[in-house]
Amino acid sequence: MNTKVYTPSIGGEEAMAISKVGQRRQVVLPKEICEDLGLKEGDFVEVKESRGFVLIKPKKLVDSDDILIPEEETLIRKGEAQLKRGEYVLWDDLKKKIKG
Repeated sequence: MNTKVYTPSIGGEEAMAISKVGQRRQVVLPKEICEDLGLKEGDFVEVKESRGFVLIKPKKLVDSDDILIPEEETLIRKGEAQLKRGEYVLWDDLKKKIKG
């Protein structure tokens, strides 16, 4: 199903892998490309046609409940900056302070 043909670099362009379209229109992406993009089995990709080319783009599906509103994003960035500056309290120390 998958035939890999690597062409030499021409004019500074990267070598290209060629795959064959298999049963049910399946195409195997080269391992190196998947590793470079961090793609793993089960990941989603967007596939579209543009000017005679097939474009495949990694996609992350996000539940709308998991999206932060701008105010939440601001609080997160502020907290991250505090952590980087070493401004934090350990949980055990906080519990001791609360208990008095």
